Amino acid sequence: MNKQLRSAVLLALAAACVGSASAKEGGDQYPNGIETWFAGAVPPPGNYFLNYFGHYSGDLYNGDGKRVAGTSASAWFNALRFVKVSNIKVLGGDWAAHVILPVVHQRLNLGGGSASASGLGDLTLDPFIVAWHQGNWHWTVGLDINLPTGRYKSGDPRKSIGTNYWSIEPIFAFTWLSPTGWEASAKLMYNIKNGNDDFRPAPGAAKMKYDSGDDFHMDYLVGRRFGSWGVGLSGYYLKQTGDDKIDGRVIDALPGVWSRGRRGEVLAAGPSLTYSTKGGTMLIAQWQHEFERENRFGGDKALLKLVMPF
Repeated sequence: MNKQLRSAVLLALAAACVGSASAKEGGDQYPNGIETWFAGAVPPPGNYFLNYFGHYSGDLYNGDGKRVAGTSASAWFNALRFVKVSNIKVLGGDWAAHVILPVVHQRLNLGGGSASASGLGDLTLDPFIVAWHQGNWHWTVGLDINLPTGRYKSGDPRKSIGTNYWSIEPIFAFTWLSPTGWEASAKLMYNIKNGNDDFRPAPGAAKMKYDSGDDFHMDYLVGRRFGSWGVGLSGYYLKQTGDDKIDGRVIDALPGVWSRGRRGEVLAAGPSLTYSTKGGTMLIAQWQHEFERENRFGGDKALLKLVMPF
């Protein structure tokens, strides 16, 4: 990659998406860290509304885990989710489906001044959820489909909210609940991404195809409930497994900004508090700090989650 293109790509370091940020064209379509308590325990048949409200702030970190000067990200997000759990059995499990619609306001500084954007993020659908329950164990499989519905500004990722590519995401989640109130839960995902054919390294430049590397990521929680209340440690881990490419060529390293292929990695952890009512409504509050961040933004996320049966 020549010096002019490498400098232009620096301006295209991508953005916060639904409260999570990365160092690649297009952000995270999934807001890491939101599924902690009961991650693998799908509720009984019925209709459920979930609301995720939160704030993310951080700075860009290079391939050596060092902060890139002059960069920052801040985002408020609110994601609306509807879940339908049916009475239909599939291989002995409960069939379910969901849809998630995020709304985002973000401000980014990528070293050339800051800009803000507001609007809808990428829509997520999953008509293929199946959940099982046996004793203290609960587990779920699914296949999320992420649609490029979010606002995308070719040539200026500071004004982009969506990723401008499709992706599919196989999911496996589990929850272990002990009679004494202890819980261990995790949600494992693998994001398989389509390319972005509308990428421009700078305003007015010719379009190129940008392929963001696939990634493995997981949410986790270890906690204990005391009656209606629960306290625990929650967080997430993400590891990009493939290189970022432009027109089929792996992105070269740019010392001090990103390593070759720009493979992102991050680990986050923090306290989590939950409260459940007798009617089945659940409230979750958590804060997560990102460690070991490479080739992506790293910072802090605060989240409030509401789960309410109809």
